[in-house]
Amino acid sequence: MEREVIRKILVEWQSIIPSIPLIERPVEYEAKGNYVYVGIRQCGKSYLLYQRIQQLLREGHSIEEIVYVSFDDERIRTIKAEDLDLILQAHQSLYSCAPILFLDEIQQIEGWEYFARRMANEKISTYITGSNAKMLSREIATTLGGRYWIKQVHPYSLSEHLTATGITLQKHWQLSRQQAMVAKHFDDYFHFGGFPELVHIKAKRAWMTGIYNNIFFSDIVVRHNVRNEEALRMTIHRLAMNVKQPIAYNRIANLIKSTGVSTNATSVMHFVCHLKESCLVFSINNYATKFVEKETLKKHYFEDNGLLALFLTDAETALLENICAIHLYRQYQEDVYFYNRNIEVDFFLPAQRAAFQVCYDLSDATTVERETQALEKLSQVVPLEHLCIITRDEERVITLTSGQAISVVPVWKWLLSADSISIKSTSAMH
Repeated sequence: MEREVIRKILVEWQSIIPSIPLIERPVEYEAKGNYVYVGIRQCGKSYLLYQRIQQLLREGHSIEEIVYVSFDDERIRTIKAEDLDLILQAHQSLYSCAPILFLDEIQQIEGWEYFARRMANEKISTYITGSNAKMLSREIATTLGGRYWIKQVHPYSLSEHLTATGITLQKHWQLSRQQAMVAKHFDDYFHFGGFPELVHIKAKRAWMTGIYNNIFFSDIVVRHNVRNEEALRMTIHRLAMNVKQPIAYNRIANLIKSTGVSTNATSVMHFVCHLKESCLVFSINNYATKFVEKETLKKHYFEDNGLLALFLTDAETALLENICAIHLYRQYQEDVYFYNRNIEVDFFLPAQRAAFQVCYDLSDATTVERETQALEKLSQVVPLEHLCIITRDEERVITLTSGQAISVVPVWKWLLSADSISIKSTSAMH
């Protein structure tokens, strides 16, 4: 690996990055912190590096301090961990100032974490991206030893999607013509998801298919040396088909075997672990069950609605629950559960004393009774302060005989609320 190639790369990016147009995303940083950005392919990790660089330049840092290297660059495809110091050497041969490192898609370099640890030890500010959660494995976390802050990066939220399409919400947008505009743009977001690059692409489904194929082959099959591709493919399809209810690994294995494809529950469990590492899916546990069942009987959701929609034909109700799961999980992570023991509640946040049902349409009285009774019964088992039913378009307040109020909220309004728990008061006002 020649240092001259890296010198050329550094200078090229120094001329490019300051003028890259960006939709700025809300990210907070600690002073002199080092960061690892992790997330699914094409969710915007590289653009967050560009954004951070532009922020630093506005704060008075010199472009000469900026050292940006993308390990997707074919000119350095043979670089190894022992060659990474050439990046520092190349910068030192060009400038006398201390570098600020931005290392994009570094997970392709085996042993990168040791270099990253040394940079932190030497007080060299470092920002790193990677496409999968394997970067956060126990081994790597031990090596980095608390020297880095982890930033989980996701596709756009609805608010970010609207900003990217040129819509700036007014203070009281719910009471203006903007509400109709939001509802219209939400339909696109609901069915095709929030990948940043997708905003201005017309052939959205074809683009999403390409992303999925890249994840399937590069991040799962190749990375984990999966030999039974058909069983893996069918596992993903089964997770998509059952996105609204918990499903056990042995149940998935039996369904796959019934088609003549050989597999077992252990293999399915490994497949799901691979899917999580690639950030394709995430899982939530049943709050009201034993440890063993928590590990084997989960609800599985997709990281983006556009990915889930690839596998379903009549997808509306599944997409509604999936988008709610995405929103809650991004805010509360492992504190999000479902509740299933004589009572079925879609989402339960014990720390926030909140519970949510997801129902596409509440026009039928029987449906209203079923959804409200589930929330009422759970509130009798666990003290709850916030009860909510998320719908596609309906909005009202239902008062229980106990005096508790259940907010019925359109999903697009709920996704745009500053706090998903406090939506009750704003819903009641309007």
